Amino acid sequence: MAEARPEAAVVEDGESAGGDAGEMEFAPETVEKSGPPSKTLVRALDLYKGGDYYGASIDLYQVVEGKSGDGELHRQRAEFTMGKTLHHLGLHSAALAYFDRVIQKGEAHPFFGETLKWLAALSQSLPEAVVAERLGKYKAKDLDQPVLGRLRGELLYLLGRYHYGKQGVEQAVALFGAVPRGTRIYARAKFMQGISFVRLGRGSEAAAAFKDVLRVAREAPATSEIQRFEQMALLALARVFYSTRQFELSIKYYERIDEQSEDWPTALFESSWAHFMRNDFSKALGNIHTLNAPYFENAAFPESQVLRAVVYWKNCLYDQAEVAIEDFSRRYPALQSQVAALLKRYNDPAEMYQQLIKLRGEAGGLSPELRRLVLAALGDQQVRSALVYVDELARELKQIDGAEAEWKTSAVAGVIVQDVALQRSFAENAAGELAQRRLQRYAAEINELQKQALKVQYEIINGRKNTLETELRAEQVAQSARAARPIAVDDEHHFWPFDGEYWRDELGYYRVKVASMCGR
Repeated sequence: MAEARPEAAVVEDGESAGGDAGEMEFAPETVEKSGPPSKTLVRALDLYKGGDYYGASIDLYQVVEGKSGDGELHRQRAEFTMGKTLHHLGLHSAALAYFDRVIQKGEAHPFFGETLKWLAALSQSLPEAVVAERLGKYKAKDLDQPVLGRLRGELLYLLGRYHYGKQGVEQAVALFGAVPRGTRIYARAKFMQGISFVRLGRGSEAAAAFKDVLRVAREAPATSEIQRFEQMALLALARVFYSTRQFELSIKYYERIDEQSEDWPTALFESSWAHFMRNDFSKALGNIHTLNAPYFENAAFPESQVLRAVVYWKNCLYDQAEVAIEDFSRRYPALQSQVAALLKRYNDPAEMYQQLIKLRGEAGGLSPELRRLVLAALGDQQVRSALVYVDELARELKQIDGAEAEWKTSAVAGVIVQDVALQRSFAENAAGELAQRRLQRYAAEINELQKQALKVQYEIINGRKNTLETELRAEQVAQSARAARPIAVDDEHHFWPFDGEYWRDELGYYRVKVASMCGR
């Protein structure tokens, strides 16, 4: 069971606007229309208040399904209470299904507003996207209830995620920006606001949002969430400055990314391009050399070999450039064929999901190169989130199976099992489909890189014949700059020639001497 986060996961019934157990007080006129509650509903509410959630769910189910003789308002009350009951039991996806019944009826349901805080609680155990989808029925003004208290920030963020996913990026910017500073969700909201600004092409505002995340990381107590978004903000800032051709500033942020961060391999590769743009070829090649170390089995950067070839070509080192192209041609077209075969073999998303599970368990029967590519696909944030959701659904089914026989054999348990099992099937398919799409993108990337490699190979031939076009010749390093840049070593470092063996504490510090042969 996912561990609840302390600030937002615990929702006290007494926080709501109604009486005990968070129930609305019906006006006398409403009560008269709906009639008194049945004995079944009264018993269910008493069991709920007493903490017997399994017992309460059995009776609530009878009310919801119209088997107790209760009127519509009492049945709606039972729907809402069933959602709370299942949440307390840790059956989060089942709880969401009942809250969704409330949400789909909109403001016509008397507990539409009260459901908001329970959505905030469920977002701690279910994927954000799953919960955020339900927020689409609400408007920003619906979140202005004083009773929501500290949960309002969570809900503003979730509503922002909903609009971001539906291409309502301007609305998302406003919602992310409305999350109060000092709340647990603030760093995440500012990061997403920065991403939204990037999508809108507003680079300076994006940079300001990402820098705010860094300020929070400096000022707030260190948590795994804060540290994660700090690393993500550093990477995002580096990309913003690279896109505006501020390469030195871009490198500054790439180099601040921690070596233990999962973003570090990406930072090494992307900063190689920034170093290349600054003609710091030694560092660009050194980073590529680092990425070939055996410590990065979950990262794949086919483009690095093409960049390596371009660096050597730019310095008229045609033999080395050709070796880089040969390395690419030896590895990646064959890998593209392996990816195509894998996608053909597991064209059913459910089958692809099963293959992913085997890989997580160190099985799978794939070549080392293909395994590395698939593991990189597994590292995709969307794929990981989908797999976490499947794990949560599997946990809920296991909990139901381990419940006492009286409840496990009840009608409500049977319905919940069917619903959760169906959700798991959908989630497995979604995870498999996401992985398929990620692998398809890798295959398309390799195909495009093959075209680039052919162009480089063609220009290598022309360079050797000294028939490069004037424009391309201008891109190469001038004769006056052909001497290798000295590799500076400060008092805290030592120069040590690479002997063919990688050491973890050397990663990121490799340099390759490059002396231009242009003009000779």
